[in-house]
Amino acid sequence: MRFMASTILASMTLSLTVAAQEVPVADIPTTVDSQPYAPPETVQRVVTPVVPQEDLIDVLIISGENTYEHDWTGVNNRLRTHLKDTGRFDVRVVEDFEFGTLEMLRKYDVVFLNYASRWNYGDEEQTLWSPETFQALYDYVDQGGGLVAFHSSFTWGFDIPEYQRLLGATMVPGESRRSPPDGFRVRMTDADHPITRGLRRYVWSFMEDMYTNMEFAPDADVTVLATGFDDSANYTPEMAGPKYDFEAYSADNVARMEGMDAANPLVWVQDYGEGRVFSITLGHGPDTLMFDGVRTLIVRGTEWAATGEVTIPPYDKAAAYDIPEEYRTED
Repeated sequence: MRFMASTILASMTLSLTVAAQEVPVADIPTTVDSQPYAPPETVQRVVTPVVPQEDLIDVLIISGENTYEHDWTGVNNRLRTHLKDTGRFDVRVVEDFEFGTLEMLRKYDVVFLNYASRWNYGDEEQTLWSPETFQALYDYVDQGGGLVAFHSSFTWGFDIPEYQRLLGATMVPGESRRSPPDGFRVRMTDADHPITRGLRRYVWSFMEDMYTNMEFAPDADVTVLATGFDDSANYTPEMAGPKYDFEAYSADNVARMEGMDAANPLVWVQDYGEGRVFSITLGHGPDTLMFDGVRTLIVRGTEWAATGEVTIPPYDKAAAYDIPEEYRTED
């Protein structure tokens, strides 16, 4: 009986496989960037090497340490896949950057920072790079290299002035916070910058952190590209949930918090010496990177940081669309 069941199951599997292969590749619809349509992947693809002779933008993802709630290895793979799928990038990942050098960084057009220095935000001990490695990163960007500062990279370094200056801003314990909603609107505030040109005014993120009331370096001249609204109503116990201390986030305390009921910068750019820096606080996990708005900002921001130009078109649900005059609700 067991043999018969196995045989029937194998036969069914074979017939399903054959049926799936009958769909001509040419009949599979394509997206705006000419990639064959496919449902979201449950198992991430492994990015294959590129031909060395291809003229691509060389990207180095610096990683290797992050807080426990961040799937940083999965994120690195997803980032690498998204960047390579544009046809514009070759991407490498380093997880041991403690003794990185300027000579090492100069091989790349842009560095992508996905690093958080500790396992838990409350940990006093951090895995920090050597002073020489910090200086190599500063010199690399100062001398014309591109930098993408990504998500959890803003959760540390508030006590390292030059690191904060490099990123433009960092989270500061006791001052900065994460807004409770896991899903929220991101508003594009600069329609003329190459990164956001051609994007719709609002995009959505999900399973995300909205970093609010960040501390900006006093000498950082940033241009904000996108914001998120930190709504005090979201901090009520019914909305925020048990993660947010009821007493600490009482109505009176919330009313006194800076940046509350206001638009907070989530994406910005700045110059650092001769280099360009693209800072994006979005990107909590592999799932949020599947949203067209977040994905578009990441790939276009990386291209801009490396070259100063943007040639990658927006993904479908991030692209601007026309609203007839009689239906417009905003100028």
